[in-house]
Amino acid sequence: MKISFTTLGCPDWSLDDICAKGGDYDGVDFRGLQETMDITQLPAFTSGVAETRRQLQDAGLEVSGLSSSIRVCVPDKLEENVEEARRSIAVAKDLGCGRIRVFGGGDSQAHSKEALAEIGCETMEQILALDGAGDLKWLFETHDEWIKAVECKLLLDRIPNPAFGVLWDMGHTARVGAESPEQTYAAVGPRVFYTHVKDALYEPEHAEAMKDGWRYVRPGTGQLPLTEAIDLLKQHGYDGWIMFEHEKRWHPELEDPAEIFPVFAAWARQVIA
Repeated sequence: MKISFTTLGCPDWSLDDICAKGGDYDGVDFRGLQETMDITQLPAFTSGVAETRRQLQDAGLEVSGLSSSIRVCVPDKLEENVEEARRSIAVAKDLGCGRIRVFGGGDSQAHSKEALAEIGCETMEQILALDGAGDLKWLFETHDEWIKAVECKLLLDRIPNPAFGVLWDMGHTARVGAESPEQTYAAVGPRVFYTHVKDALYEPEHAEAMKDGWRYVRPGTGQLPLTEAIDLLKQHGYDGWIMFEHEKRWHPELEDPAEIFPVFAAWARQVIA
């Protein structure tokens, strides 16, 4: 296994900063860069992408993933989703990246999960028909409407294409879905091709608690079964990425990347050894 970090965790860092300060990691996942969320619109990832790739390679960093805003189960976003997918394919290929994160999304108040899964299937059919799309992994995150394993399996069953799989956010399935790693893996495990990892404590009275009573903490100090989930992946031969999803962009109170990134790297290296 290899470890990477998301640019959500370092929203103030430039590309130069990422290359200079990311040395504890094997890779970086791009979810925005500084004030811009959609990197496919930035010159550094279009006209200047060759130099960007060289800079990352010189720093010893692979691009573990591109985190898009595509929501495949939203019917009125089809054209927008396909266009973002088209841009993402070009950037991913130019950076030597094989994984693009998508969301399931959708409105379960307006549609059944079965209907949403069918919308997702139709969207992915159009995305996978794009030139080069089948060479990449399109991974929907266990997030929003798609956290419970049985519901994630519903979407996977509708989209059996091997280019489509799961990004297992271990915190979401445990903290929001109330599932054990074994329950999640039993339903979706063979199609897990990427991970998000972060720890949390249930402390509803804490000043930094989120609306659901949880707050993010340093890895290994919380209540989420992260080690168990990673061990389960190891047992089944997973050799992909463990990505630290430090969401400082959304939660400014979290530790600065210069402090927390080395802490996660040291913890993760022990867990994956």
